[in-house]
Amino acid sequence: MRSVSVPAPIPPTATVQGSPDGLAGVAFDMDGLLVDSEPLWFLAESAVMARLGGAWGPADQHALVGGSLGSTVGYLLAKATRPADPAAVGRWLIETMVDLVSTRPLIVLPGTAELVAEVHAAGLPCALVTSSVPAVVDAVLARLDVRFDVIICAADVARAKPDPEGYLLAAAKLGVDPRRCIALEDSPNGVAAAESAGYHVVAVPSIVPVPARPGRVLLGTLADVTLAELRALTGLVG
Repeated sequence: MRSVSVPAPIPPTATVQGSPDGLAGVAFDMDGLLVDSEPLWFLAESAVMARLGGAWGPADQHALVGGSLGSTVGYLLAKATRPADPAAVGRWLIETMVDLVSTRPLIVLPGTAELVAEVHAAGLPCALVTSSVPAVVDAVLARLDVRFDVIICAADVARAKPDPEGYLLAAAKLGVDPRRCIALEDSPNGVAAAESAGYHVVAVPSIVPVPARPGRVLLGTLADVTLAELRALTGLVG
């Protein structure tokens, strides 16, 4: 796991939106939070592992939740019994995942799309912050009726989650102070990234538990959770 760097301040050119002490913006993760794509990732990783001559199980997938393409490729090659070029392995994984997302049922997790719509209706800026590569992000969003003011994916950062770079970049592009933003995440890596960037974090764990900690809100689902309730839970009610 990468070490988490110290959060950087908002660039001086950014125009900070929102009330002086209330909620200024909301950021959503994608895999495991917006959509239940982890079963498709398991199929894609299993298919690539088969080409590499190794075995793949749930524990392997759990080790990679919320990680980057590079870490996944490295993990796959470490278990492989056949040599392969890392770039080719990454390409196999992306191509397989895009095909699965485009052709298999893709479940939008309860309450998430409704919450995105409520954020927009409230006039708040909204970001998607994901470790997925552009091709997978495009394939997922093509299946959904949701929109984001800013999308930060693997191609936009040098350091993947748990590093806070993606969340800091999202806040800068939205023109908001991350300390007045909510991030919704499902994985320990994502939670660490958002917290290190200064966000108030609401964790909705998917397949890997997220430990309880002071200041961290844990929910079992976003079904029927309103924006007003999220403001109250995080204290961003101004």
